[in-house]
Order: sequence, then structure tokens, then C-alpha cells
Amino acid sequence: MKNYTINTKCVQAGYRPGNGEPRQVPIVQSTTFKYDTSEDMGKLFDLEASGYFYTRLQNPTNDYVAAKIAELEGGTAAMLTSSGQAANFFALFNICECGSHIVASSSIYGGTFNLIAVTMAKMGIEVTFVSPTASEDELNAAFKDNTRAVFGETIANPALTVLDIEKFAKAAHAHGVPLIVDNTFPTPVNCRPIEWGADIVTHSTTKYMDGHGAAVGGVIVDSGKFDWMAHADKFPGLCTPDDSYHGITYAEKFGKEGAFITKATAQLMRDFGSIQSPQNAFILNLGLESLHVRMPRHVENGQALAEFLVKHPKIEKVSYSGLKSDPYYELAQKYLPNGGCGVVSFELKGGRAAAEKFMKALKLCAIETHVADARSCCLNPATSTHRQMTDEQLEAAGIPAGLIRLSCGLEDKKDIIADVEAALAEI
Repeated sequence: MKNYTINTKCVQAGYRPGNGEPRQVPIVQSTTFKYDTSEDMGKLFDLEASGYFYTRLQNPTNDYVAAKIAELEGGTAAMLTSSGQAANFFALFNICECGSHIVASSSIYGGTFNLIAVTMAKMGIEVTFVSPTASEDELNAAFKDNTRAVFGETIANPALTVLDIEKFAKAAHAHGVPLIVDNTFPTPVNCRPIEWGADIVTHSTTKYMDGHGAAVGGVIVDSGKFDWMAHADKFPGLCTPDDSYHGITYAEKFGKEGAFITKATAQLMRDFGSIQSPQNAFILNLGLESLHVRMPRHVENGQALAEFLVKHPKIEKVSYSGLKSDPYYELAQKYLPNGGCGVVSFELKGGRAAAEKFMKALKLCAIETHVADARSCCLNPATSTHRQMTDEQLEAAGIPAGLIRLSCGLEDKKDIIADVEAALAEI
């Protein structure tokens, strides 16, 4: 499929049926797989042969869909996980251990921020957060001898900042570590971070990739470009023998193209079991088949809403990189020339009280914690996900009480704008 466009890959990559085989990706709804001899199965446990023995590690349905996403991102290998959080954790923990350090953009999804700053800290992994607008000098100053990865989001949720991928990749590579980029919001249809220097790409497939709020999931894609053996002292898990697999050295046996995902599967998926169900992978694939058709509509609706809001007298601020007034407009033109996503963040004048009236008045846009769906959905963090924080704490965190995150679905943009306009009239 290498010579086909991404539009065609969305529909047909990953699974090519043979003569008389199912045209649709088959759902292999089985926990186990049968073999004729113990020797045959033993080769799988020794990583000497490819195949399946237990769905906690791998499943054919998952692998077909993961292969499609790898092609969409321009990577060499991929692995589905049970959620986007699991994907980000596996991607980082695959190369970090107690005593390691991570450099991360401060503008990332709150759940991922907590994962890195709190949960992974309990594992002895420390982090330095840097502004996405940090200068090269400021960025380089964040690195330590024990730094093992750099992390950021292409378009941050919900701040909608745009990551300067080349700048972060340059810094990461200068210090001999990979750049991991969460590309959930743009999807590979609108941005392919690997082409800008990213080494590992993650997604919450729950969002646009599924696109219908039907199946929770995540994915990790390896570019196959980072030379682990060139920095063997930093990545012993990949570059020294693994005693749990008879002394296999992943970077030697599977090369740059396969070492990272093989280790993540053989070690982390084996031990943590955060596998995506075959049924969810099947549903995900159905979403991927229309991803290239849906994303332009999401962008069209997001742009139209942002342009309406930026002129409205009851709006304090609008964040959307498609606006020429947005501080990330120039970066978006570079990395997201076809648009970013359908999510618009805006701050209402009047703070918490205004937000509560606005949310109650919505008719078409549903109040949900979800985002990036075929149906428009909306959230006021101050009265939901960040409800326990005071207005002062919200302001300090960059999430003012009047902030609204609205994810434009696939409805007619005129209807979305009319719903928002009517809700604003109630303030």
C-alpha cells in the first residue's frame, strides 16, 4: 500500500484478504490458540516464530488494525492498547525505569499530566515540564543525564496549543533520546509527526479514529528510525539481554524497525495486560475507513464556529489554531496546513455563572466528558472535570471558570452555530 494515498490507506491498509477469505477484518473472539506440538508453541514463547498463543498479548484482529494505523502514520510497527492512557504509559515505560527522567510539554491532557507527574513519580520516574513555546536554550536546559524521553501533544487537549515538533525533536535527538508525540486530535490525516522528526506516535483511538463514541482504545506507532544501539547505555531494556526471554537483545534481534513494539508487547502487554478487545478493534477499523472523509468536515465546522465566536461580544477569548489571531496560527500553517481538528476552546465573559447558564441552554451540543465524536459535545471543566478547584486555582492552572471546550461533530455548521448563539443569548 506504500504507493497509495492516505485516503485509500484508511479504507484498505492493514488487512488484505486472500482467496475466499472474509472481505471485512475478521473478529477473532478467542482468548487462546491451539497448536499441534509443544515445540511449536515454545517457538512463540522464545520469540523465534510469529503467531498467537494468548490474546492478553496479541490477537490477529488487533494486529490487522494496528498495521493499518502504522501505515497511516508512516511507521514500521504498531500495537493497540486498551485506552489512550495505556498507550502513553506503555510508550514511556517501555524505555523508562526507576531513576529515569522525562522532559514533557506542560500543555498536555490533564490525565496524561497526572500520569507522568504523579503516578510515574511513584515509580521513581521524574519529569521536568517545559512550556510548548520554550526557546531552544530553555528546552535544552531541561535535560539531565538520566533523561530518557521527550513527550508532547500535536494539539493539546483542551488548551489547543500546537507543538513545534521539529524543535522538540531536535532537542531530543541532540540528547540521544526519542520524541514521543500524542497525535490524537489531528490524526494522521491532518498531521504525520514522524515526517517532522517524531520517533514514537500515540493516539487515543477512542477519539476521531473511532469517531462514534463506541469503543475505548489506544495505539502506539514506532517510526522505526530511532537508533537504540547508538545510545545503548540509555536504553538497557532494549539493548541488553532480556533474561525473561532467554537472553534476547531486542534492538539486535528485531532492529530499529521492530525492537520497540516487540519489547512493549513481550514485556509490558504480557505483564500489564492492557489489551484492546478484538471487538473494539473491529469497531475502530470501521471508524478508520471513513477517517479521511470525516476529518475535513470536523475542521470545517470547527473553523466556522471559531470565526463566529471570535466576533461575539460575550466571548473573552477563543483558542483555535485556524484563526489568524491565534498565537499558534503560524505553527499550524506549517504542521497542519489542512486544518487541525474540530475542537474549539473559548472563555465566556462572566466566568462560572455565565458558563452554567450557557451549558444549560444548549440543545444540539450534548454535555459529555467525551470529545472528537461524530456528534457535537461540550464541556465546562469548572463544573465537571475540575469541579473540586476554586476559581483562583482554575485560573492558576490556565483553565478559567468560564472556559468551554466544544467539539464540533459532523452536523451542519449552521445548526451548531445556531445552538451556540441561542445559548449565548441566555447569559
